[in-house]
Amino acid sequence: MASAAEQLARNLSFSTFSKAKELQKRILFTLGALLVYRIGTYIPIPGIDPDAFASTFQQAQGGIFGLFNMFAGGAVERLAIFALNLIPYITASIVIQVMSSASPKLEALKKEGESGRRKLNQYTRYLTVVFCAVQAYGIAIGLEASEGVVADPGWFFRISTIITLVGGTMFLMWLGEQITARGVGNGISLIIFAGIVASLPGTIAQTLELSRTGSLPTVAVVAILIAAIAIIGVIVFFERAQRRLLIQYPKRQVGNKMYQGDTSHLPLKLNTAGVIPVIFASSLLLLPATIATFSAQGDAPQWLQIISAVLGRGQPLYLAFFAFMIIFFAFFYTSIVFNPTETADNLKRSGGFIPGIRPGERTAQHIDYVLTRITVVGAIYLTIVALIPEVFLSQLNISAFLGGTSLLIIVTVTLDTVSQIQSHLIAQQYEGMVKKSRLGGRRR
Repeated sequence: MASAAEQLARNLSFSTFSKAKELQKRILFTLGALLVYRIGTYIPIPGIDPDAFASTFQQAQGGIFGLFNMFAGGAVERLAIFALNLIPYITASIVIQVMSSASPKLEALKKEGESGRRKLNQYTRYLTVVFCAVQAYGIAIGLEASEGVVADPGWFFRISTIITLVGGTMFLMWLGEQITARGVGNGISLIIFAGIVASLPGTIAQTLELSRTGSLPTVAVVAILIAAIAIIGVIVFFERAQRRLLIQYPKRQVGNKMYQGDTSHLPLKLNTAGVIPVIFASSLLLLPATIATFSAQGDAPQWLQIISAVLGRGQPLYLAFFAFMIIFFAFFYTSIVFNPTETADNLKRSGGFIPGIRPGERTAQHIDYVLTRITVVGAIYLTIVALIPEVFLSQLNISAFLGGTSLLIIVTVTLDTVSQIQSHLIAQQYEGMVKKSRLGGRRR
């Protein structure tokens, strides 16, 4: 039998949306914030020659630049104020989360509730500034090493570049938090999503142009199209897949009547971590690789040039690191967002139990066992979707915008945002039903 929430979801209509004024305001705020972000990707940092940098970028966009440009929404090829995007913030978040699991002091902050979360967010912001400054300094040095890109090399240009790029990332971080609080969906994911979607039409046009000129076989273009459709279907299937654990509740007596115990399900998503592992893995790879790639363009040390080469897009070491980090963060992030012990305690307090499993610790162990097994499948799915297209597209020298990572982010963020919109509409419809029932009761 369908749940009340599922029945409400089926009854949603345009009239329900037209009445949801609060949801409309949230959607408009989200679109306005994303528009501000897109405008910022066209404002270049001061002191550079755009034409000279465009020539430098064209020579390197097939490598790690292409992937970084994808996450930055095209801001890297224009060397805009948002060129670093949210990569330093995501990297800082990873470091703080890992440290909070290893450090007793930070772990205690996590358990303090809202006040502890605010302190951890503040530490994340401080670390973001450090990562931004280091990465921006490396970019400034790399730009000075590229002939003709910087009009007036020196410390003034380096400091102004650091201030501009750090300020751009901090503004995006604040904008993402505002979208999450006052808009619809996860702000950080939506900003990355907006950058990828905005660049897709140009990437598709570029691919078709390569086919027209004969640089890319028509068969390859058709194969890419079919593969993209197949990947989207696979992503939708796995993102909606669940392992439902049967939960039973004991019989209860009300007066002289004995009521049959209810049954429900505890849904465990096959991919509990969502797109976060792929974004985290990409962010950690981009931080050292970007600095190495910029610096290797000048008179860089031999070891730095080697790092730039082995961490290039499609290289075996790059793919190995990428796969390892996706699997690691799939398990790590799942352990953060889902606590089997807490879930088992909640079931025990409410009188629910899994048939054949003793309530309490045994239930927690069973949930953890099931969650670990399905997370293995989810991690393998994420790795395959992210890596296999990456291998083929790097061999064809096609933009990373058509890769599995971009499709994974687009589909996952879309499903999550639509789910949140639906939740708002269900809440709106439920409130309307409650008001009608109250009015009907008063009339009687």
